[in-house]
Amino acid sequence: MTTHPAHSSVRPLSGRVAVVTGASSGIGEATAEHLAALGARIVVLARRADRLAELVARIEKDGGQALALPADVTDQAAVRAAAERVAAEFGGADLLFNNAGVMLPAPVEELATEQWQRQIDLNVTGLMNVIGAFTPQLVAAAAERGVADLINTSSIAAQNIFPNFAVYSATKAYVTHLSRHLRAELGAKNVRVSAIEPGIVGTELQSHVTDAGALAWLEDSKGTMEWLTPEDVAQTVGFVASLPPRANLQQVTLMPTAQAS
Repeated sequence: MTTHPAHSSVRPLSGRVAVVTGASSGIGEATAEHLAALGARIVVLARRADRLAELVARIEKDGGQALALPADVTDQAAVRAAAERVAAEFGGADLLFNNAGVMLPAPVEELATEQWQRQIDLNVTGLMNVIGAFTPQLVAAAAERGVADLINTSSIAAQNIFPNFAVYSATKAYVTHLSRHLRAELGAKNVRVSAIEPGIVGTELQSHVTDAGALAWLEDSKGTMEWLTPEDVAQTVGFVASLPPRANLQQVTLMPTAQAS
């Protein structure tokens, strides 16, 4: 079937199935709405069922199609059950925005071991649980349709040095480096792999911070720069997924214009 060029440009993701984790707020929420506006059917994963229900209602009100699957990405069995639902109801995903994460900065000498573990569990283990559950669907979709996308949320902290953010930064360096390796493995199978590395984005992430020094640094930064919005990142994800199948934007650093590093 020939698609009308105007239709393609307005809804370039028509016919695609996008799974978004961390979708109950911030970047995940904004990206789910944006990908729906681009024509994708959306599956949203997060722990807060009420927030997901509200998101699905908004997407459907705007003419989109969405499914809420409440799940904690650190629960491997729950994530695999969600993937089975996606396969059963939508025939599998061909776009995964692997976005769930948490940022809990503190000086390493404080020995905030519970916060270290929470960041590793969510930002690394949770990420891998989702990749493990959905990669078979992405590979199958790419074989059938010629393209699939795995897009991981990293951070500028994966590249630059931020004192007191050592554990968080290390988890994001893992995400970026993993993405490069997965691209080498999956690119030949037409699965594009991308890492999105934003600078400061105004989301719930900052509300989880308890360290006084980090809170002061974040607050001071508001006076020197305009932070990115979740919608800025959402549009970037939409652009990456809308490229021609031959093109893989493998690593995108998206910074507030006034943020130096």
